[in-house]
Amino acid sequence: MVAGPEAGAEAARARALAVLRIRGAALGVALVPAAVAVVLLVGGLTGRIGRADPVTSSGGWDTARWVVTGLALVVLLLAALVTAVVVRARPALSPSVPIAEASAPDLYRLVRDLADRLEVPAPSAIALTPDCDSWLEDRTHRAHGPPHGKAAGGGAANAGARVGARAAQAPVLVIGSPFMWWMRVAELRALLAPVVAGTGPSANPDIAAARRFVRGLDAAVAVSARGKGPLRAPAAAFVGWVARLLLRACREHATEMERCVAAAASERAQSVDYGLRIVAQEQVGLAYAGWDRLLTRVALPAWRMGRWPSRLDAGVVSALTELSRRDRLAEGFTSRLGERPACDLLEEPGAVDRAASLLAARLFHGGPAEPGPDWSPVGWQQYPEEVVDRKWRLEAARLHRALDALPPVAAGGSQPRAGRRVPRLLPEPSAPRDQPVPAEAPPEAETGTEAGADTEMVTAMGSAAVPPADPGPESSAPTLIRVIERLVADERAGDLVAARLGAELAREERAEAARQAAREPAGDGPDAGVTWGDGLADGLPLFPMQPPRTGRELLADHVTAMVCCAAVDTAGAAPGLDWLDGPILLVDGARRSDLAHPVLRLVDDGDAGPLGEWLGEVGVRPEKPVRLV
Repeated sequence: MVAGPEAGAEAARARALAVLRIRGAALGVALVPAAVAVVLLVGGLTGRIGRADPVTSSGGWDTARWVVTGLALVVLLLAALVTAVVVRARPALSPSVPIAEASAPDLYRLVRDLADRLEVPAPSAIALTPDCDSWLEDRTHRAHGPPHGKAAGGGAANAGARVGARAAQAPVLVIGSPFMWWMRVAELRALLAPVVAGTGPSANPDIAAARRFVRGLDAAVAVSARGKGPLRAPAAAFVGWVARLLLRACREHATEMERCVAAAASERAQSVDYGLRIVAQEQVGLAYAGWDRLLTRVALPAWRMGRWPSRLDAGVVSALTELSRRDRLAEGFTSRLGERPACDLLEEPGAVDRAASLLAARLFHGGPAEPGPDWSPVGWQQYPEEVVDRKWRLEAARLHRALDALPPVAAGGSQPRAGRRVPRLLPEPSAPRDQPVPAEAPPEAETGTEAGADTEMVTAMGSAAVPPADPGPESSAPTLIRVIERLVADERAGDLVAARLGAELAREERAEAARQAAREPAGDGPDAGVTWGDGLADGLPLFPMQPPRTGRELLADHVTAMVCCAAVDTAGAAPGLDWLDGPILLVDGARRSDLAHPVLRLVDDGDAGPLGEWLGEVGVRPEKPVRLV
């Protein structure tokens, strides 16, 4: 166990020396054939090896010299290849938005004051990343300099940053952007104390050298995975094999080294805002929950439509406030909102939020690096109309295209599934919408059996349940009743529609991936100031938000969208936004969250009864066409 910061630093240095010894051992193994060849050559020239009896000995020793010398040259060439790849490969960096000191002087001042209190070197720069975490990152590799002669901060005040970037040994402080908007200034300082304290062990030359070696091996593995061609593929495979072999040898020592560094930093930070750090750690857990819900429920629907919310970090405050209101464990957390937020440490928080939001869309969805005609920002005020409403109508249009592709229902085969009663969804023809429907006959006037009543209710669904031989122009109109009748009438319709929806979505995703691949990389995007490193920027998105949906889930989502479109067009409902649940339906200004169960009954069981009751309660006219996109 580590007893203090100095003991932790010494333990980390011991592990770093073990990593460096493995590096030295690998170099020694590569030099052994060359050393043997030198001994044989020198011994032959001096007559001490193979020259005692030139007639019997010279031929065998000469052959041994040439074989060993050739082997040594091959081994040296391979070692030089591996060394060149390890040295030149760019270590992977966390995608982030660089923050220039001119754009956040208060934040830099806070970090430097914190480093002075901890008696450690201050970080060389600060960057924000769309994640709920903070860490130190070494960016001293020469490939990580700003491209095209630009400073990492992007401003004139940083014109000299590129000159001294390679000489700076202090790591870069990477801060999660949600923390800047949700945390208060004092909480952020307490949260960053153990992170900043890690610059002390990082300044040790042995620890820094061991980290550079491990990162170089990791980057070499990524480079070898991209080797193509008849000549490059064998060389890349050999480099990858050697790099993985060395990584396995270094794994335990490198892991323990990082643990000792973290323990030493935590021990050193005990003297700075320890009590407040406990409260800040509680806020970290809350931020994780709210940020995840905001991305998966709110941002993801917009990203799939080619829109990206431009104020994600500002939205996380609303999401976390709503979460703390709903969660009894988070009671009292909103009282902190009266204190100064950490985003006030930025000169232009709106511009930083926009850049971080675009980077989040690139990481979690794979969107372009800069806005364009098919990749435009959207504000929270416009989100219900431009995202929610459009999403519903796009899905409704996709659903009707899938229905159009289905084979027609054969005459006599359009009866509803066994055991299911179809509610009366259409009003009587003689009753206008503004007049009540005539009451049903009293019980004593009813005749027939229960089966006859069921048949009457099926007939009330309209003639579309049994299509005529020559369907009219309204038979394929985008109406809700058409969807319900087809799902109730045909047991196979749900599976067929779900399969067609999945195939169409797959085609759309492939087309979008092809468009993204055809785009040239942007030169001034939010991540243009930092090179991501080998193997990291390829294959976006890096962190897919959700697993692929099943066919039934797709069908349920599209039927729900169709119901919402009908409610908006015929019942005066409106699209809305919930910070934790995403798109919602508002009826008379109140949220209706009871639609999921009726839709699932229709999709899974072919039972339209609960959905018919819901439509009647809201006042939706399912026979009216809806507007599609």
